[in-house]
Amino acid sequence: MIIGIPKENYPGERRVAFIPSSVDRLVKKGAIVAIEAGLGLSIGISDEEYKKAGATVEANRSTLLSSADMVLRLRKPPVDEVSSLKKGSIHISFLDPFNEKALVEALAQNQISAFSMEMIPRTTRAQKMDALSSQANLAGYVTVILAAERLPKIFPMLMTAAGTIAPARVFIIGVGVAGLQAIATAKRLGARVEAFDTRPVVKEQVQSLGAKFVEIDLGETGQTAQGYAKALTPEQLEKQRQGMLKACIQSDIIITTAQLFGRKAPVVLNKDMIAQMKPGTIIVDMAVESGGNVEGSKLNEEVVTANGVRILGMGNLPGRVAVHASQVYSANLHNLLEEYWDKDSKTFKINLEDEIIKGALITHQGAVVNEMVKGK
Repeated sequence: MIIGIPKENYPGERRVAFIPSSVDRLVKKGAIVAIEAGLGLSIGISDEEYKKAGATVEANRSTLLSSADMVLRLRKPPVDEVSSLKKGSIHISFLDPFNEKALVEALAQNQISAFSMEMIPRTTRAQKMDALSSQANLAGYVTVILAAERLPKIFPMLMTAAGTIAPARVFIIGVGVAGLQAIATAKRLGARVEAFDTRPVVKEQVQSLGAKFVEIDLGETGQTAQGYAKALTPEQLEKQRQGMLKACIQSDIIITTAQLFGRKAPVVLNKDMIAQMKPGTIIVDMAVESGGNVEGSKLNEEVVTANGVRILGMGNLPGRVAVHASQVYSANLHNLLEEYWDKDSKTFKINLEDEIIKGALITHQGAVVNEMVKGK
């Protein structure tokens, strides 16, 4: 089985899909691995390192794509590149299938078995393949570092001869993987941390990290089978905003992480709330790429409001720590391949009855086969 790994061609993307250590493990299982020349240069890995791991280097991208039985990448492919893929081949990457209907249709029409990494089920067995979580974990760390760099204060409390410096106050909205890492990072830096989530079940996790859980009675909420927060009603959203307002006004840094799987992110901070915050407050909108949690946030921009609040809407947060983001994504891909690798035929077997395959496989044998995507 020939596995092809092209360079990422999305503007500004420094992450790579596969690193040499993962190549080495695949080659030892009998796979033939071909990479596009320059694949790892963005994170300091030379073609020679890939060659030492057993990969061949292909300078022509079209040749790589058309000859591969399986293509591994990080970003979704451009629609016009789908026709370059080998008919009947397997393609694995993030796909954003709910918002990329034209891409999904193109993959089906070209007989591609396409897997979407964000559709890996959040189950115990699939944890080692869960790329959404591995990337969100790093993104949570990055948000705190970005905010700390811009805050004209230090994070920890200091007792000095000149007096006591109070700790910075950080408020995290949304306690998924990214939120938990943001809490942990802010606490390590010495901040006083509060957090809120619509799922009361995460209260214990927040407290275990040394943060205070802000409790707001929203009535019936909960989470999906995959562990994502359920969408709130307009009335619940307004009640949430009012309940969070005190923490927002007191905070030096606010990080919003609230996202709904396959849907536009909810607005949890509106202009009225922002107008009541103190000048110099830093807001980091982690959901800016899926619509934004903060009214007025703009993708890849830093907005300063009339009252001096700074709203950061930076995209591709894991890409700011591209070395480690590539390392964990590569491991996610390798773990997926290893789970379904047939030792005898030395190929990747698609078992349509397997729960992970059923969750992540979007198109197969000329049709859209994923039930969630078909229902949209």
